[in-house]
Amino acid sequence: MMKLYTGSISGNSHKLRVLCAMLEVPYEEILVNLEQGEHKSEAYRRISPRGEVPALVDGAVRLWDSAACLVYIARKQGSDAWCPGDAAGLAEVTQWLALSATELQCGLQYARRGVLHDRWTLGDAARASAFGRIGLDALEARLKDHDWLCFDRPTIADIACFAYAETAPEANIPLESWPGVMAWLERCRALPRWPGR
Repeated sequence: MMKLYTGSISGNSHKLRVLCAMLEVPYEEILVNLEQGEHKSEAYRRISPRGEVPALVDGAVRLWDSAACLVYIARKQGSDAWCPGDAAGLAEVTQWLALSATELQCGLQYARRGVLHDRWTLGDAARASAFGRIGLDALEARLKDHDWLCFDRPTIADIACFAYAETAPEANIPLESWPGVMAWLERCRALPRWPGR
């Protein structure tokens, strides 16, 4: 059975839980104690050389990036709906995966971490918030006229971007300026099997 190494407060870990729930994929979840620094231990770095969660182990397959894990899980299930296999479709999804790992994580998540834990990874609150707002603007540009980030259905792009867009208010970034994003978050939560935090 596939093993997912996750953190209870990790948005990137939440992405994998969401996809597994949506596709009804069984897995063994191994919680890594982030508060005690277990993710930085020598033993865990043999699984994830970055010392971050999530990580995935499925037989000989070992992955340590949430985007790679999302692609792997969806494609292993043969799900063209969640992760298309054609070049144009995969590229369209991938650009949103990249946004989730840059402006959304480095902006919104790092601002949230700073606000909640006074741990500022990439600059101060103003800098992180400004970077996160670029990501929210990109989401809004798409979502003001579309229900989903790609095509006419949810994909792993939506799952990847959801995790940190949802928690933007915890970074002192209220979402009222992005009504398309707010409506999209509700559409995601309303999908059958979409798990809560």
